[in-house]
Parts: sequence; C-alpha cells; structure tokens
Amino acid sequence: MTRISCQSRLATSVAAIGCVLLSSAAVAQTYPFKPIRMVVAQSTGGNADFVARIFAQGLSDRLSQQVVVDNRPGGAGIIAAEMVARASPDGYTLLLAPTGFGINPALYPKLPYNPQRDFAPVSLLAASAAVIVVNPALQVKTVSDLIAMAKAQPGKLHFGSSGMAAANHLAGELFNSMAGVSIVHVPYKGAPTAITDLVGGRIQVMFASPPSVMALVRSGKLRAVATAGTKRAAQLPDVPTVIESGVPGYQNTVWQALLVPARTPQAVIARLHKEVVDIAQQPDVRERLLRDGSEAIASTPKELGEHLSGEISRWTKLVKAIGLKVE
Repeated sequence: MTRISCQSRLATSVAAIGCVLLSSAAVAQTYPFKPIRMVVAQSTGGNADFVARIFAQGLSDRLSQQVVVDNRPGGAGIIAAEMVARASPDGYTLLLAPTGFGINPALYPKLPYNPQRDFAPVSLLAASAAVIVVNPALQVKTVSDLIAMAKAQPGKLHFGSSGMAAANHLAGELFNSMAGVSIVHVPYKGAPTAITDLVGGRIQVMFASPPSVMALVRSGKLRAVATAGTKRAAQLPDVPTVIESGVPGYQNTVWQALLVPARTPQAVIARLHKEVVDIAQQPDVRERLLRDGSEAIASTPKELGEHLSGEISRWTKLVKAIGLKVE
C-alpha cells in the first residue's frame, strides 16, 4: 500500500512539473496577447513619467501590443507599488519604480507590501546623479566653499526639497552627515516651488535631480557646484563630483527601474528584459534621456535586485542615524 501511494505521489509530481514546463513554454510563445499597463508612482510630467513614456513606446513597438502609462501619484509612491504587488503575476501590470521605492522601507515600517518579496526585478531603466545647485549670489563655487560657509555660519544656510523624507531631502541629510555640517532643511510641496525659491534667493541650496534644474544651470540662474555620482555627469563634464571635491563615498543617484509582481513567469521577465535592453541601446533613446539629464541603463534582473537591496540598506542606516520620523 505504501509503495503504491509513493508511486502515485511521484507520478502526480512529475505530471505537475510537466504542466508547469508546458505552461511556461506556452506563456513564452503567446505573451503578450493584450495591452499592458505600466503603473508610474509619480504624476504626469515628472522625470519618472518621462522615462516611463519613452520605454512604454519602445515596448509597444517591439511587443506589438499597446503599453499604457498609468500615473498613480500620491502616498510617497506606496499607492502605485501596492497596486502592482496585488496585481496578477502575468506580465500585464508593470511598475515603473522611482528612487523612493528604495527609500520607503526605511521610512514606513508597515508598508502594505514587501519591496523585495512581492516584486520581481526586470531592469534598471535610467539614472542620473543628483546635482548640488546654489543661488549664484551665494559666494560658493565648490563643495569646499559650501562646507566652509556652513561651518562658519551654522544655521544660516537652508536647502530645499520636494517634501519631508523625499529623495532630495535625504540627499541633503546624507551630505550633512558625511560632510559634518548642518544645513537647515526646508520642505516644500513639490520640487518646482523649492526651485522657484532657490532662484529667488529665499533658500540657498538644493540637492536636485538634473532634469529639474539643467535649463536653469545653463541659463546661469543657478550654479552647479558638484554632481553626486561616481563619475562626472556627461551633461556637466566641467562640474566635479562630490567625491572629487573632498567628501569620500558621497553618492546619490536618482533612478527608475522596471518591476513586475512576484511569481511572474520567468519567460515573461526574460522577454521584457530583452526588449528593455534593446530600447536602452537605441541612440535616439539615449539622446532623449541625456537631454533630460538622465542616462539610459540596462541592468540584469540580478543587478537590479542587488541595487534595491543596497538602496534599502543605505537609506535605512541614514534614517536611523538622524532619527527621522514620518507621521
């Protein structure tokens, strides 16, 4: 009786494995057969939306199915992420995740999803090193100048951000921590308002994403002091990095990545990854992103997974160190 039972279970297991393999093969051959939704955790017109629309159009062309951009701003990106985490893992709901996706676990211990367990990585899409910009009237041309002024006049310098615990807020706090200074944070309801006040001289510094300030830097209304990558930015080749400028290890990158719900078939992930890599390598795509201040990137799913782990760890350490609480 026991032998028959074991044989029966073995046969059932083999049949189940066979069904999975056949199902995976079928998915690979038929995907996609209907429109795809790309959920974006930011509003229309923002940097993430710009990147999403470039890649959505490229995917539409290559997959012969419309990829619709679905903007779901609000809730620090949690609304969009939860929507995708709960979606069917069939490749028809994608998440365009911005930098905040890697920051939120440090700020919100009770997220309605697990950023690593509930998603499968596809690829990084684009990235840009943050740029430290100042009002031109400020007698600061280098990072050394900025640090010296902040130390000589504690509490006088103010940096603006798009809101409490936003990526550019944490970039400023990271600089404070690593440079040993205390530039006062001023939160705004969005980056445009903060930038307006920076140009007007009501605040002195911002740790901004290049797309939001490049036109103002080129026109001379803002001065770029340093960029926050490991190498100089292609669009600002004469501006040194913060690392070059005397703050070893300081790095802050604004990025966008493509994720799908966990348990999405590997065949679907492989197809999406293949097409995203092809899109990122197109000269016109690279040029459009570069004009906006970003660099096209095509990572492997494994590299994206490692990147997310590193981001979550880094920001968690900073949030704990500065005692930041989000109500």
